[in-house]
Order: sequence, then structure tokens, then C-alpha cells
Amino acid sequence: MALAFSAVIVVAGVAATFWLASKANTIQRELTSATALIAPLKSSISTNDAETAAATVERLKRHTAVARDTANDPLWSLASAAPWVGANFSAVAEVARSADDVANLSIGPLVKVYKSLDWNTLLPGGTGTDLAPLQSASPSISSAAHVVRISSERLDQIDESNLLPQVAEPLRQARDDLRDVTGALDAASNAAAIAPDMLGIASPRNYLLMIQNNAESRASGGIPGALAVLTVDNGKLSLGAQISASEFGVISPTLPVDLEQRSIFSTRMGKFIQDVNLTPDFPTAGSMAQAMWEKKTGQRVDGVLSIDPVALSFILNATGPVQISNPELLALSGGGLPSELNSSNVVPTLLSDVYAKIKVPQLQDAYFAAVAQELFSAVSSGKSEPEKLLSSITRGVAENRILLWSNNEDEQAIVSRYPISGSIAGPSVSPAQFGVYFNDGTGAKMDYYVERTVQLVKECPRDGYEQTTVRITSTNTAPANAGQTLPAYVTGDGVFGVTPGAVQTNIVTYGPMQALVEAAKLNGERTGFAPHVHSGRPVAVLAVQLAPGETKTVEVTFAKIVQHAEPNVVVTPTVQAVKDVTLPTENAACG
Repeated sequence: MALAFSAVIVVAGVAATFWLASKANTIQRELTSATALIAPLKSSISTNDAETAAATVERLKRHTAVARDTANDPLWSLASAAPWVGANFSAVAEVARSADDVANLSIGPLVKVYKSLDWNTLLPGGTGTDLAPLQSASPSISSAAHVVRISSERLDQIDESNLLPQVAEPLRQARDDLRDVTGALDAASNAAAIAPDMLGIASPRNYLLMIQNNAESRASGGIPGALAVLTVDNGKLSLGAQISASEFGVISPTLPVDLEQRSIFSTRMGKFIQDVNLTPDFPTAGSMAQAMWEKKTGQRVDGVLSIDPVALSFILNATGPVQISNPELLALSGGGLPSELNSSNVVPTLLSDVYAKIKVPQLQDAYFAAVAQELFSAVSSGKSEPEKLLSSITRGVAENRILLWSNNEDEQAIVSRYPISGSIAGPSVSPAQFGVYFNDGTGAKMDYYVERTVQLVKECPRDGYEQTTVRITSTNTAPANAGQTLPAYVTGDGVFGVTPGAVQTNIVTYGPMQALVEAAKLNGERTGFAPHVHSGRPVAVLAVQLAPGETKTVEVTFAKIVQHAEPNVVVTPTVQAVKDVTLPTENAACG
């Protein structure tokens, strides 16, 4: 009897093993099939093929349902409770359940919402757009983001230390995929929540538009050389009269500047509109610009939008060239400036050629104003492809060339989670983020001629802490006789004590929270610097002057870094392409 009983147990155990193996193969097959449908689903969405996308989702849901049902088998559940190997069965079941939740409660509803939106009309333009569908879709997008976030958190709670490699690796991949999707969906949910109101669905919105001139650097890009009010009424754009920063004049009495930033950037931030962005913190610059605008004009704007000529070149790539047809405008330069502006010539035209061809600053301002109107008309005409225009704007945001601040606290709380906010602290800032910002000290437009590179060097750890050096190399590429050949308006003509043709820059370097500035070097030799703290981040400031053709390298070392993530660096956007400025991180040789 005992022998027979033992035989039954062995047979049952073997049968159970084969049964579980069969179930494991089914789960793997169904999840693999579901994963294979993601690429065609993305393709359908990118080509606006809503019907194919919906059909693909139904196939996806069938595969994840089979995987989930298989993982809910009583024998699989029993195996999940077994010692040693049970954690593997439990982990597989959790992945299957998460996949099915995402398919049914996130992807499915999102595709239904997607079908209701006309993506070709969602971008603002000259005739407005119907924002109601986006507003109606907001709850579904928010719900989908919530489902993915919860599923991601469930997978993150699984202890993989005792899992078999065959289980641990797919779990890690599922975690990575969900983290990526979570970030994208959270961004979509937040955008859908605030975009309709910010685009004027309930009432018109007025934004102060600042065009930053990279030829005279400021921490967030360049001097705010031109200003205008951009009105958005249910997606319809209109641009008011433009005023130059020089026309704006001096703010008196000076607006208050908080103690930390006053010690770093002086009270000029509250005195001149040209200097509100001496600070790299755009929420500070935006709120300061708004207050100045209201004080000067009596008009309160709902927010501040900043853009630079390089970002305008991205947008022209989507809209196509614009014609400068006004004969009076062309006559300002004696025919020396192009009658057609395109993505290739708009930057040198606006940041260099205009100063050589139009000698009078007031006439330069008139040219800028007219060009801004032409460029704006091209965008608002709606003649560009929505996908290309959205891609151009996305690139401008990614390179910190397009920045936004909202006066509405609830909206700003959402904006502050993303790089478009230009914040130097808060949820949009990585715990291992460094910052290198440039402020012109020449009082001129010489930054057009400066080429820079910025590189992080991970030094050898000391006393259990990470150390990182920020290496900034700058070269003045202006001709040797720049002081004689370039216009005085470009060189500064020595007004601020800098020899014409030379460039002086105040380099402001930020480290991560809680770190310390240990030392600074100029061309390999120790040099003095001004240490500060801003929003809990250490700051080092030093000035560098470059004669034509001269190159100098500044190195700032930060110590006692609590390493939470791989370091990254944010740099003032310049005339150069970002890829040419920010070099890959270098690792020091440690013994």
C-alpha cells in the first residue's frame, strides 16, 4: 500500500511538473505575441490609422487575457506559494496580470480616445482649433496613466534577488518598459489636463513672448531682445505689437530679488528686462518679466513664453521659408539681407548679419519686429504639417530653447515637472544634475563668435563619496582684427571695460543638491571663484575673458556627491548645436 501510495505521489508530481511547464510555455508564448504587436500598433497610430490600431489592440487583449487566465490556474497559484521556487511562479503571474491590466484598462481606452481626436487640427493656428475633444479625452488619458503607474509600482515591489535568470530578465524588461510608458502617459495626461485652458478654451489667454538673442548670452539662452504679447483664443493665435528691450527702459523702483539670487546675479535682475534671465531659473525670470511688463504697460499677462532664433530655425524647417516682401524693410539693409528666411539662414541673419548691414539699433529693432511678424504668420497660417511642426517644437523644448512659465499656480505646478519649465530645482531636475550657464560680461553681441564644449569628468571616489569635475572650454573665433572690422554695437566698443573684439563671460556652474564646490582651475592652474548656494545647490561663479583666437578651459570640481543616478548636465543654449557643446561623460582612471 505504501509503495503504491508513493508511486501515485511520484506520478502526480511528474504530471504537475509537466502541467506547470505547459502553462509556462503558454504564458511566455502569449506575452511574446502581445509584445510583438506593440510595433505595428505604434505604426498605426503614427500614420493616423485608427481602425487598424483598434483591431491591433483587440488582438493584443486576447493574448494578454490568455496569459492572465493561465497564470490564475489553481495549480499555478499553488506553486506560487511553494518555498524556494514559488517566488518565480508569483513573479510570472504578476507580469501576466500587469500586462492584461495595461492592455484592457490603459491601451484599449487610449486608442478609443485617439479615434475621437483629429490630430491635424489640435495645434494652435490662425483660425483656431476645436479643443473640446481633447478636454473630453483628458479623464481617459489620466485613468490610463494611473493604471500603468500602479502596474509599474506592483512590478517594482517584486524582490528579484531569488528569481531564476529566465524569470528575472523578463521582469526587468517589463519594469523598464512600464517606466518608459509611465513617463510618457503622465506627460500626456498632464498636457491634456492643462492645454485646453492654456490655449484659451474658456477665455482668451495673453502670454508675454520673449525672443532670446543668443548673440548676447544670458543663463537661459540670451538677452530678451524683443517682446510682444501673444494672445491665444480657443487655439487661435494673434501677436500684438513688438517692443525692444532697449525701448522698455529701467524699472524704478527696482523689483525685489531674493537674497540667494541677488548675491549671485545682483539686483539688475529686478531693474532691467534684459537681465531677468541672468538667473538660469526660468520661473524666477518669467515671474520677474511679468511683473515688469505689468508695471510698464498696466497689462497683466497669464504667463511668459520664451524662444530663441535657433528654435525658430527648427520651426521654419516645418513651415518652409518665409518671404520678406516689404520693400521698406528690405531697404533698411540696402539689399544686404536675404529676402527669404529659411531654416539655414535665419540664425546668422538675426544674430550676426543684421548688425553688419543695419547700423542703427532702432532700425535693427524694426527689422526684428517685422521678421517676427512674418515668422509668426507662417506658424499661425497652418500651412505646415502638424507632425513636423510638433517635432520642431519638441526639439526646441528638449534643447531648452523653448521655455514656459504660467501665472496660474495649478498649471505651473504641472509645468514645473518638465524641462520646459527651466527650473533649477524641483521635480524636473535630476538628483545628479549639473548646470553650466553663461552670462555675457561684454555688453555686446560677441557670443555669436564663441564656441564652447562642456564635459563631466567622474573623478575617483573619496571618503565614500563621488566627485565630479565640470570642464568648460571656450574659444573666441572672431577674426584677429575684430575690434576694427566688426561693428561697435557687436564688440561693445569697450564701454564695459572689455577690449573691442574680446569676449568676457561670467560662467555660473551648479552642482547637485547637498554637494560642495571643492576647487576651480583655469587652464590647469588653481584659480579663485565666488561660492554660492541656490535652492540647496552649490554654485561657483568665475569670469573668463578671451581675446580673438584665444581658448581657455575652466574646471570646477564638486565633492561629497551623494550619487542617486548617472550624472547629466544642462547647459545654456547657444548658437551651436547642443550635440556639439555637450560632450560624453569621461571617467577618470582610478587605481
